[in-house]
Amino acid sequence: MVRNPAVAGRFYPSDPAELSAQISEYISSANGLTVRNVKSCLVPHAGLMFSGHVAGAVFCSIRIPKKVVILGVRHRPPGSPAAIVSSGAWRTPLGDAEIDYELAEKLKAACPLLTEDAMAHSKEHSLEIEIPFLQVLNPNFRFVPIALGTAHFETLVTVGQAMGAVLAAERNEVLLVTSSDLNHYEDDATTRVKDRKAIEQLLSMDARGLYDVCREEEISMCGLGPAVAMLTAVQVLKASNAELIRYATSADRSGDPSAVVGYAGMVFW
Repeated sequence: MVRNPAVAGRFYPSDPAELSAQISEYISSANGLTVRNVKSCLVPHAGLMFSGHVAGAVFCSIRIPKKVVILGVRHRPPGSPAAIVSSGAWRTPLGDAEIDYELAEKLKAACPLLTEDAMAHSKEHSLEIEIPFLQVLNPNFRFVPIALGTAHFETLVTVGQAMGAVLAAERNEVLLVTSSDLNHYEDDATTRVKDRKAIEQLLSMDARGLYDVCREEEISMCGLGPAVAMLTAVQVLKASNAELIRYATSADRSGDPSAVVGYAGMVFW
């Protein structure tokens, strides 16, 4: 089954040439960064006009292997708290991205919380927005989509531990792409203070610390669940380094600092 794009023409161009040119612009604008193998990355998922330069800086600084897991948040109900799709392809204006059936089956076997649920993914943008970057940088990649709609800490840790164990056992490298924006719809100055607190926990690779600071400081990080699961997974994968590649808010592009969204691009290895 092919999943057709849900947000082409809104979050990113629906014309293939325009989309390819825009992705290439965001990637080339970050030339000069050290390219390395990483275990995971955190990238934003707003419209490309707002956050594409942050995502592009991350993607052009890492090697994209053939196997990728894209971990996003389920913004729109209904759907499983931990929704996976294990077969078929996702279409973008740049072509079809194939799902890695074997890797998806391993993840489901390791984590029964992962439920086959194409409906939960059908209108969700948090994973879709990342695929064109991967298609440009490695047209032969295959991926597994996972959308988390739960904020229960123990559940997120269970998912993260299972993902980490499966990826650690893979003979070939697998990149875990985690999709999240940071604080939402407060003024620019407030958002930057709040985002720094979340980024400090991400840099420390502290899943519990990130969860707690977002709750205690009311940081409206939409992908908190995926980020907690990712931090848990990279601990299993024995990651020891984290780096903030680029940070911005929507005000950097819109010019309106009154109500912004924060974007961080990070790598973990």
